[in-house]
Amino acid sequence: MEAPTQLAAAPPGLESTVAELYHKSRAAEFSLNSEQFTAILIEISAKYLPGAGAPEIRALYLSLRVEELALARACAAGNERAWEVFLIRYREKLYEVAGYIAKETSAARELADSLYADLYGTSLRDAKRVSKLSSYTGRGSLEGWLRTVMAQEYVNRYRRTRRFVSLEEESEEGTQFPSPQPEPVFPVDARVETAVDRTLAALAPEDRYVLAAYFLDDRTLADIARSLRVHESTISRKLDRLCKSLRKSVLSNLRGRGMSRRQAEEALDVDVRDLRLDLRKRLQDSSPQPFPEKKVRVDESG
Repeated sequence: MEAPTQLAAAPPGLESTVAELYHKSRAAEFSLNSEQFTAILIEISAKYLPGAGAPEIRALYLSLRVEELALARACAAGNERAWEVFLIRYREKLYEVAGYIAKETSAARELADSLYADLYGTSLRDAKRVSKLSSYTGRGSLEGWLRTVMAQEYVNRYRRTRRFVSLEEESEEGTQFPSPQPEPVFPVDARVETAVDRTLAALAPEDRYVLAAYFLDDRTLADIARSLRVHESTISRKLDRLCKSLRKSVLSNLRGRGMSRRQAEEALDVDVRDLRLDLRKRLQDSSPQPFPEKKVRVDESG
């Protein structure tokens, strides 16, 4: 198996975070060592947070779906064990999505097989295999990313088949052009939406404000910290705690609705874009309130 990327050391101050994420990702199962995994994280932070400080980079790393990230990058590198896991988890889903997009059975299978070849990396560039999975960054679910890639592949294939046929020619032949279709909506278990909605509703106003500011408004940790009159590290730790507690709370809610732990974990593996929830409205808070003065003194003295 070719190395997925060059070796690298964790950014200063993030060594323990990177080590924790490496263990969580189960990358070792797919022959990705800690240095290779670290290089992948550095590549992602360089893409989305160039020049950012350790607190912001740490928050980004903690938001990544590192297990799916490690699986995708190991597949891109040609690891056989990773491909076995990938096929078990996603092969049937690829065919289901292809059927939804292409409608006709043979066209759907051809679309899915074509995408699978691109994912596996059958083409070469500079004597190295080229896999679409090497562009997955873990910021959303791998399943959601695969849906997007397949939809784009379908559009590209359609454009290639129509490249030499003008609209005038098709009109003269009596072709009826349908109105644009809305983006496909993939149903999500209603219990997941209810659990997420109730969990967010139970948050304190300042927690909702921090989540909305960071994830919906793309504000920096420093900016949010200034608005709340606290240290930047306080917001970084708060985001970390919130992300962990939110997932734990949603899982607990789902298990309370009759799901096993495994079913709840699988149900949570959804693309947030498929949730029929107005996340901004749910997280909206009238105005941020500064943290208690005592917290400010503790941070400043630390």
